[in-house]
Amino acid sequence: MTAPTAPTAALRVDDLVRSPALQLRVLAGEDGLHRPVSWAHVSELEDPTPWLLGAELIMTTGIAVPRTAVRQRAYVERLADAGVSALVLSARLHVPPLRQEFLATADVRSLPVLELPLQVPFIAVAQEVAAALQAGARRQLGTQLQVFGALRWLATEDLTAVELFRRLERLSGYALYLCTPAGGPLLPGVPVPPARHAALLPDSADPAPTVPGGYVLPVPAPGRPAGYLLALERQGDRRGEGVEPAGLGVVQHIATVAALQVSMVRHEREMLRRQGAETLAELLQDVLDPDTARRHLTRLGFAADTAVLLAVLDGADDGPLDDAAVVQCLDDSRVPHLVLRRHEGLYVLLADSADARFALAALPRTRAGVSRPVTPGGTLGLARREAVLALRRAGVSGESMVVFSDDMTERWLHDDPSVLNGLVDQVLGPALRYDAEHGSALVLSALTWLERDRCTDEAAHALHIHPNTLLYRLRRFAALSGKSLSSTADLTEVWLALRAAHLCDRLP
Repeated sequence: MTAPTAPTAALRVDDLVRSPALQLRVLAGEDGLHRPVSWAHVSELEDPTPWLLGAELIMTTGIAVPRTAVRQRAYVERLADAGVSALVLSARLHVPPLRQEFLATADVRSLPVLELPLQVPFIAVAQEVAAALQAGARRQLGTQLQVFGALRWLATEDLTAVELFRRLERLSGYALYLCTPAGGPLLPGVPVPPARHAALLPDSADPAPTVPGGYVLPVPAPGRPAGYLLALERQGDRRGEGVEPAGLGVVQHIATVAALQVSMVRHEREMLRRQGAETLAELLQDVLDPDTARRHLTRLGFAADTAVLLAVLDGADDGPLDDAAVVQCLDDSRVPHLVLRRHEGLYVLLADSADARFALAALPRTRAGVSRPVTPGGTLGLARREAVLALRRAGVSGESMVVFSDDMTERWLHDDPSVLNGLVDQVLGPALRYDAEHGSALVLSALTWLERDRCTDEAAHALHIHPNTLLYRLRRFAALSGKSLSSTADLTEVWLALRAAHLCDRLP
C-alpha cells in the first residue's frame, strides 16, 4: 500500500523540521517530509489508528514503541496505513532501541520519524501546529458552507449528478468517486473508483474513514449504505485548480450531498417503476394499441426499434424469490426493464440484447423463463405463455434460465396442471404403472423412439438394447396404452402426453 499523496498544504512536516524553536531531528523517512499536517496528537498506544482521521503528527515518549523488531515494523506499517504525517519521539525518555527494521520500514513507507529534544515539551509542538492551522480551519469552514450550497445549486441550476460532483471536486480539492457496495455505478455519470484503487474500498460495515491518499465514507441510506464515496487527494494538481484538500469534515458533507442525490434518483426511479408496472400490466392484458404501447415504452427508456423479451422469474430451490434483490440487480445492470409481480411469478420486460440476457442469467438464487423476442408494442399474450412454459422447463431441468425455442411443444398444452396430469393418466397411466411394478422401461423406450423420429436402430442404440427388444417394448406399450403407434392421431396424443409428463415431472 502506498503512502498518502502530498498536495499543497498550509502546514507540512518539513515546516516543523525547519522551525528553530522545535529543534526536530530527522531519524528516518526523509522522503515524507512533504506530508501535510492536520493536527498534533500525543499517543502512548501501540495501535492508535482506530482514533485517527489521517494527517496527524503523532508524539510519544516512547512507551508506545514496541521492543522487538517485528512489532516495531508492524507499528510503523500501521501508522503509515492510517495516513499519519510523522512520528515524533521524545529523546532520552522511554524510547527503546530502534531496530534497523523500524528505520528501514519508515524509509520505505516515507513516514518521517523525528526526534524531539527533551527540553522541548510536546505542548510547544502542538501550539506550533495549531497556530499554523488557524487559517486552514477558516478555509475549511468556508468550503463546508459552499458544499452545503450544493443543495441550492440543485434547486436553482438543475445540475446533473456529473456537473454537481465536478463542482464539488473543484471546491474540495479531491478527486471524487462513487460506487455501490458491489463496485458498480451509484449515480449516473459519476465515475466509479478505478481498478487500481479497488483495494481502498471497505470490506466491513463500519470502516475507518482514512485510506492512503484520502478518505472513504459510506453513503447513508435506509437499511444499509447505498454505496461508498472515495475522495483522493489530487496528484500534481491534475485539474489545475490549485485547491488544497479540505479534510475529512468536508468529505463527510459531500457524502451527505451524495446521499440526498441518491435518494432523489431512487425516488424518481421508483416513480418510473410504478409507471412501468402499470404499462406492463396493460401490455399483458392487451389493452394498448401498438402505437400507444411503443410511446409508453420509449418514455420508459426502451429504444423504439428494439425488440423486447418477456421473462417470468421464480425463486430457486433454496427459497422464495427476493423481488427487491432482483430489482436492485436489474437497476445496477442499467438495462431498460419493467417489473410486475403476479401470483405465478415476477414478470420482467427487457429490451432484447446480450446485456439483458446476461443480466437475467446473473440474477442470484433465481429461476427464469424467457420468451422469444417480441416486436415493440406487439401483444404479449403469446410471449407470456412462452415465458411460463420456459420457466416450467427450468424447474424440471434444474437450469437457472431457459429461453423458449420453437421446438417446445409444451406451448400447445393446457396451463392447468390438473389437466396435464389427467392427460398423462389417461394415455400413459397403465404403462407408467407397469414400469413401476416390473422395473421395465416401456415409457422411456417410446419417448426415445419418438425423439429420434421413429428410427428403431438409432433409438435402440441410445437405449443400449437390440432393435428387436425395442420393437417388443413398443408393442407392449401400445397394448397397455390402447394407442396405435402407426396412427397419426394416436401418435400425436402419445407425444403430447409425453410432453405433459415432462412438464409434470412424471417421466421415469
